[in-house]
Amino acid sequence: MKKRRNIGLFITVVSILLILGVVGWFLWSIFEGEKPQVTVEPLPEFLSGSEQFSLTASDMKRGLKVVEVSVNQEGRNILVFEKKFPFKGLFNSEGIHQFDTEFSIDPAKLNLAQGRVDLQISVWDYSRRRGGDGNQSLVEHKMTVDTIPPAIRAISRMHYVNVGGTGFIVYQASSDSIESGLFVNDFLFPGFKVEGSEEGYHVCYFAISHNIKANPEVNLWAKDKAGNQSTASFYCKIRRKRFRTEKLNITDRFLKRILPYFSFYTLNPADTDIKKFLMINRNLRKDNGSVFYNLRTETNPEKLWDGTWVRLKNAANMAGFADRRLYYYKGKKVDEQVHMGVDLASLANSKVQAANNGRVIFADRLGIYGLTVVLDHGQGLSSVYSHLSKIDVDINQEVMKGEAIGLTGQTGLAGGDHLHFGIMVSGMPVNPIEWWDSHWIQDNITRKLAFLKNK
Repeated sequence: MKKRRNIGLFITVVSILLILGVVGWFLWSIFEGEKPQVTVEPLPEFLSGSEQFSLTASDMKRGLKVVEVSVNQEGRNILVFEKKFPFKGLFNSEGIHQFDTEFSIDPAKLNLAQGRVDLQISVWDYSRRRGGDGNQSLVEHKMTVDTIPPAIRAISRMHYVNVGGTGFIVYQASSDSIESGLFVNDFLFPGFKVEGSEEGYHVCYFAISHNIKANPEVNLWAKDKAGNQSTASFYCKIRRKRFRTEKLNITDRFLKRILPYFSFYTLNPADTDIKKFLMINRNLRKDNGSVFYNLRTETNPEKLWDGTWVRLKNAANMAGFADRRLYYYKGKKVDEQVHMGVDLASLANSKVQAANNGRVIFADRLGIYGLTVVLDHGQGLSSVYSHLSKIDVDINQEVMKGEAIGLTGQTGLAGGDHLHFGIMVSGMPVNPIEWWDSHWIQDNITRKLAFLKNK
């Protein structure tokens, strides 16, 4: 009898414990304290216009109850987005546990003022905590409404630019601009702030490409921290210019002489010599052009050059800038390229002088150009010296106008001893002849810079 009573008591205790366990599990389930997960992107520092946001909310336990997005500015709360989810099934097992959406904030439509605004995202789940309101996750992000673009205007007045040549402008940009310059169609020439200028004066060298189509769009441009952009037109007269066409005959003797120089370049040994030449003249030329273009980022923000530029002494012009070269082999046209510099020939192994003050930003072998030196003259302006037989300067070395930097030669794709000389503006080749002309420099650059000295 006593044994039966003990068994009954044991069953009762076990039953009570099971009931308490079930009740505990039930209460733990409906009163769980895990907050929903929330991610939103992007989180911009500024709002300059309508911004699209992506939002993801999830709660793998009790499920989502409410998602709410609002902005608050100076006590004014504006509801941007709200979504309520119904409770479905036992313990909301059939409810929404993950939700993805997009929403936008448009300062103009919401009538937001310039200045700070707070983005607030609140998400609640179906937990019975907090008096039945559920667990809440709150994401807050501070932004600045800035929809006013920076101001920009030309200071220098007359701008006459030759096709294939260089232009120069002095302009003023408001203090909120972080980047500015000049667009010729879709090519940006960066501007550089004048050192010590509190009025926001900038200078910009720009170029009109030798192959540009008629009537390009030329505009000043500025951007502020918020991403607002502004443009301004100015007087710019573009003078059309014709360039020469030159016929070059490629001989087997020439191919046998120059091809060994390009043993570093991957060529198919089974190809004919003329096919190898065409690979070099087309593909390697294009690769070398990219190297020149990429050097534009190495420029000094200050002007380094001064006065008229030095030309190779006692040298004859052998080829001009933007000459259209037609290549013929055994009477048949096989290629066509444009010469992006001036070829100057003097005595073999003549001393090559720095055309103006600058800093060495390239001094090495460069494909079809052979041994090459590139000098940075500041503010996007650089000069090129190619086909050298010897280089006498090092990277980052500062050189003065007239200082020897190497010797002429016939390295690369050169038919004889000469100097290939070029000028680049923000990586774009321009006609070097302008820079040898003191009158051109005076009319197009010096007079405009004199305005800054008088300020």
